[in-house]
Amino acid sequence: MTDFHSPTSHVPPLLIGCAAGFSGDRIDAAGPVVDTLVARLAAGDAPLGPRAFLIFETLAERTLALAHLRRQADPQAGYELLLDQMLRPVLARCLEHGIRIVSNFGAANPRGAARHIARMARELGQTVPRIAMVEGDELTSPAQRTLLREQLGTAMDEIRIVSANAYIGAESIAAALAAGAQIVVCGRVADPSLTVGPAMAHFGWDPCDWDLLARATMAGHLLECGAQVCGGYFADPGLKDVPGLAQVGFPIAEIYADGSVRIGKAAYTGGLVSEAGVKEQLLYEVHDPAAYLTPDVVADISQAQVRVDGEDLVTLDGVRGHTRPTHYKVNVCYEGGWLAEGEISYAGARAEGRARLAAEVLRERLPDLTLRVDLIGALSIFGDDAGRLLSGTPDVGASDVRLRVAATHSERAQAERVAREVMALYTCGPAGGGGVRTTLTPRLNTLSCLLPRTAVPTRFEMVEGQ
Repeated sequence: MTDFHSPTSHVPPLLIGCAAGFSGDRIDAAGPVVDTLVARLAAGDAPLGPRAFLIFETLAERTLALAHLRRQADPQAGYELLLDQMLRPVLARCLEHGIRIVSNFGAANPRGAARHIARMARELGQTVPRIAMVEGDELTSPAQRTLLREQLGTAMDEIRIVSANAYIGAESIAAALAAGAQIVVCGRVADPSLTVGPAMAHFGWDPCDWDLLARATMAGHLLECGAQVCGGYFADPGLKDVPGLAQVGFPIAEIYADGSVRIGKAAYTGGLVSEAGVKEQLLYEVHDPAAYLTPDVVADISQAQVRVDGEDLVTLDGVRGHTRPTHYKVNVCYEGGWLAEGEISYAGARAEGRARLAAEVLRERLPDLTLRVDLIGALSIFGDDAGRLLSGTPDVGASDVRLRVAATHSERAQAERVAREVMALYTCGPAGGGGVRTTLTPRLNTLSCLLPRTAVPTRFEMVEGQ
């Protein structure tokens, strides 16, 4: 069991457990995290009010765009599909023990998610908690669309927009918590802001104390991918062995008033929290260690220090911060035509040669489409949409190969030709192909730009009892 030790302080440390790192993450992760938070709260000798949070990070660019499509089909939908399965098993315990919840599982419909949680609480026999929803990330006003057009130019006139959202920060989360919210439901806030908001509210930090905000941001960065920092994405057998990976735990951060943070994991779970694993996660998706841009602060980890404080317990400090950016990042997702995919397997003697021949046949049959060809089992990982790597790599005699071809087209009928031609390989050759699968998927593309913060006002609203 992770042994958290709190140094003497007038303000108790803040505990934040993460129970999801993306939409589709394991739905049983929250239980052990909540158990550990409850035990840690019970062991505290100076409780000065709620000081434990559970966060769920469930958004990505495509996830949000798909949520918008669901809301267009059904105005009551558009929030995290697994909300009920993730939250219902732990909601009553969180409410009973004062563990507050912050998440971006509102996706395209934070109000709908808040109402669902209220219904869930009633069904569990609980008093409906004070639920706040954060709004402002969705850019729908005429003035905002005009700004987008100015940033993206004529591209805006040639696309059909599915969603346009800004990566907003922690201020409205902190304000909602300060107003007494027990649960805060967000849409597209930046992932680390799910941690920064609770830290700001708990410690009463000045929103311009950049060092403190940067430290909380990097704590959130360590938490935001769930089990990744507990050995999940770290595991590489024989090089970086991780025990109990099938029951890998999810992380818990202990944040202090000076912004320093200790990372541990849920008790009695697998995985490990190590110096190397924390360093990997610290650098994950960070373009510049001296200037990690977020809506809350520009974090500088170039002088950060990571040290082991015990079994499955690692401390991060030395993070500095600089003035936050003047603009928000915005993603505009739009309809991008169709993605067609087809697969067929070849095995035994000369399997790779037959797969390569099948690819040549498809290219001759579909000369007006740009085919992506992969030989799964021989050559399939590296970027090769133009086919140069495939044509320049010799046949190594792989005996178990699955051929995958893919193409995109703005017209569905043209994309469907890929599926028909792959199916025809059954009898049109080469020999021995089997296990055909084909899919046709609507494609979503993304454009990104920056908008001034003044053009993206954010706010929260209490929606309890609805």
